[in-house]
Amino acid sequence: MPIPPLRAIGVLPMLATALSALAQQTQAPMLPAVTVTANKQAQALERVPASVTVFDGEQLEVDGVRGLEGVAAMTPGFVFQTLGQSGAQPPVMRGLSANVTSFSSSTALVVDGVATLRGLGFDDALLGVERVEVLRGPQSTLYGRNAEAGVVNIVTRRPGNEPHAAVSLDLGSRNKQALRFDASRALVDNTLFLGVAGEFTRQDGFIDNTTTGRKEDDRQRKGGRVALRWTPSARTDATLRLNQRGHDDGGSLWGLTGGPRETVRSGTESWNRSQARSASLDVSHELADDLRLRSITARNEYFDRILQDTDFQPADLLHLGRDYHFKTVSQELRLEGKAGEARWVAGVYLDREDNALNFEQKTPFALARTRSTQQGNSTAAFTHWDVPLTALGSALWSIQAGLRIERDEMRLALAGASGQSRSWTHASPKFALQYQWQPAAQLYASVSDGFRAGGFNPFAPETHRRYEPEKVRAFELGAKGHLLNRRLRYSAAVYRMDIDDMQVQQMGSAAGQVFMTNAASARSTGAEAELRWLIGSGWQVQTGLGLNHTRFREFRDGANDHAGKRNPFAPDINGHLGVRYDAPSGWFAQAQTVGAGKVYVDAANTAANKRSGYAVINLSAGYAWARTELTAYVNNAADKHHDVIGFPASTITIYSPPREAGLRLSFRL
Repeated sequence: MPIPPLRAIGVLPMLATALSALAQQTQAPMLPAVTVTANKQAQALERVPASVTVFDGEQLEVDGVRGLEGVAAMTPGFVFQTLGQSGAQPPVMRGLSANVTSFSSSTALVVDGVATLRGLGFDDALLGVERVEVLRGPQSTLYGRNAEAGVVNIVTRRPGNEPHAAVSLDLGSRNKQALRFDASRALVDNTLFLGVAGEFTRQDGFIDNTTTGRKEDDRQRKGGRVALRWTPSARTDATLRLNQRGHDDGGSLWGLTGGPRETVRSGTESWNRSQARSASLDVSHELADDLRLRSITARNEYFDRILQDTDFQPADLLHLGRDYHFKTVSQELRLEGKAGEARWVAGVYLDREDNALNFEQKTPFALARTRSTQQGNSTAAFTHWDVPLTALGSALWSIQAGLRIERDEMRLALAGASGQSRSWTHASPKFALQYQWQPAAQLYASVSDGFRAGGFNPFAPETHRRYEPEKVRAFELGAKGHLLNRRLRYSAAVYRMDIDDMQVQQMGSAAGQVFMTNAASARSTGAEAELRWLIGSGWQVQTGLGLNHTRFREFRDGANDHAGKRNPFAPDINGHLGVRYDAPSGWFAQAQTVGAGKVYVDAANTAANKRSGYAVINLSAGYAWARTELTAYVNNAADKHHDVIGFPASTITIYSPPREAGLRLSFRL
């Protein structure tokens, strides 16, 4: 039955009262003020009329969070679809999923203004990060297509006059070795600055290959970031950024459904040699007081190179291979300014995609190879306004409104066949009303539209070649603020999203055939709540809970009626709870539990093809002195299994990683 989200938000005042009564009257430190750029302008977190979870980059580094899966674990309404392949982790936000088959996502990943709009390459090592902002709900007004469910916005540290250096070394289970560093300094004071960050990580696998006698799934990742910043005057700031990361892995975390767990008999070598790289030039110039021009020019590439055995037998009977090259060149130009008390942003965006898609599939009868190219163009104009209405005593009303007009074109060319093309024009409006009923408490209501482009299924028969754009209209009601002299920060929201032409991944009748199709309509309703509380005497609590009910309203697939079924890979619940204690003497301890509910892997919600609900416990303790910190940690302390059974084919299981223990030594200048 649908989740009653209004009850969840109604509990908040009672919870705040109870916490206030329990709080110790000590001189505990206050929570810091948080500034975000969710609306492409810097503003206080409490001024954003949307659900936003913010993570401090330095704290993520200290806690050992080395990728976006760790961010999702601490964000209500946000999970990843597990594929068991490094670099391929389609996001699922508020019940809207993404799939590698569609080469598009319902959630956008934006790193310093450079977007990734696919599940392939939706990854980041979080090197040299200042903060990570997770925006939930449609963000198409400012971020365009494929931001209909939300945006993960990563802001890296800008080098400046103050020197900065941080180094960490991890040693852990399965011969894990990880080295990370982040450093910056001024080359010319007040004018030229350099920042460099990098990592190298390797770890042995855990899946036994009885044919070769080796572990099948070793992992190795390396990458780096370089930022060169130039400030020729007080009004101009330009930063050139270069990013690269690569994987050199063994096989996917796959095995035969029904066979011995974590064991294969594969005689076919499997590997993953995927790579991401990007380059961008970010220039900001103050034209006049309260009027700024900003330009972001970028080139973003991802190479998805995988060969994977799928029968796990000594003979090469079944395997698949991908050799994809995605390339996007983009330009955003925008003005940011003020008109009286109102703040506004307006701009244009253009991009060009050029993707080469080479796929092979081995069956007992033949080795089939398919080659295709996809090209596309997007052109958009957008604006967004934040307008205070009245200021009466401690009460403040304001509205935020925006609109984006976007045109997308896509072309498909299959080797040996004639090309096809499609285009769409779409408007994405957003309107929000916010009421500050106390100096540190706000209520808001919003309505917004989201848009996910349609496309082609290049490796499916002609009858399944095309799928339509997915459209969302969302309604949200929320509250956020502080209590207990800024020692407690809270936020809560309820929402409903109506989805038309929902894009769903389906399995074809032929072995290994996967393609996108459209459900007629679906609805997502839910509630989210977050709380961070500095209790005092060294104790703090951080928790979050997301409830979601996403179901097809109308969906016929041939003779099958999927009305009322769940959207694949969308759990009804996810959440986390963390408790930390910092002693005056320098030692600390932390316990965290994270989990999510059951998901199905197909639109029919086949009982055998699913991942059961799970919760894992992560523990850490250590000692900090001067600028050094030594931490012992155990992730998945209870060694909980949460395998995905029956995806991407009914014979395949995707294994969850086992317990991991280790030591981390960190140094900060």
